[in-house]
Amino acid sequence: MTTLPVGKEVTLRVVPMPANANQNGDIFGGWIMAQVDIAGSIPAVRLAQGRVATVAVNSFMFKQPVFVGDLVSLYAEVVRVGRTSITVSVEVYAQRKPEREEAVKVTEATLTYVAVDENRRPRVVPAPS
Repeated sequence: MTTLPVGKEVTLRVVPMPANANQNGDIFGGWIMAQVDIAGSIPAVRLAQGRVATVAVNSFMFKQPVFVGDLVSLYAEVVRVGRTSITVSVEVYAQRKPEREEAVKVTEATLTYVAVDENRRPRVVPAPS
């Protein structure tokens, strides 16, 4: 057991439901991957000041299972900015007993997004203001 990260702002928090699980109560990896993509896109959209598209899942590692009823917290942080691309690191923690701060790190991933215009063509990421 560990604790939730201190000094980091949670990007997304969600509770998986039975429809997101297999017959044994384990949450589908694809559902977790979708949540990671959503969480990763949030800081990318902010930085890009508009629409982004996921272009790569650079790494994705499952460390622990997620169960129905866990409180899942996702922390996303921009780690690299290119001309049109933004790379984001996402860490995922599950609280088995949500009333406590005890958690397990269940997943970590790195994704790359590209800023796109209204025609879905790559565009330059604006300089931070």
